[in-house]
Amino acid sequence: MTIAVRPMTPADWPTVAEIYEQGIATGNATFETAAPSWGRWDVSHLPEHRIVAVDPDGTVIGWAALSPVSERCVYAGVAENSVYVHEGHRGRRVGRILLDALVGGAEAAGIWTIQTGIFPENTGSIALHHACGFRVVGRRERIGQLDGEWRDTLFLERRSTTVGGAA
Repeated sequence: MTIAVRPMTPADWPTVAEIYEQGIATGNATFETAAPSWGRWDVSHLPEHRIVAVDPDGTVIGWAALSPVSERCVYAGVAENSVYVHEGHRGRRVGRILLDALVGGAEAAGIWTIQTGIFPENTGSIALHHACGFRVVGRRERIGQLDGEWRDTLFLERRSTTVGGAA
């Protein structure tokens, strides 16, 4: 199956939110317990770094986006990534295609560090990020609660090889 990547549009939000909800339902994708409204999501993500993967029929089967990590200008080149794949398309390289495209767009825009937090139990996401050049830089123990249980996250980052130097 040929998978294309294109910019996300507001019209994609219902499907993007559905895919996000599928990730939430796994209990190992995010601390969020429900997808936000489009308005809340829209203001918290960088407009030029939102993409969707579509199948040959044009159906959205995954999405990826970057969020700023701080409003301070010194961190203008640092962003946090999210990648979610429709449950029926996991394990088919959709995440890899999305993350590769997201990283390429970030580097072209001068973003020098992409970071993310992943639950240690989410081995698929950890493997995906490693394959795309991310490394674990630490473990955040008991960083937050999900459904009343304290959870750890692994903190991963990918440093640009062209912008700001590699670590």
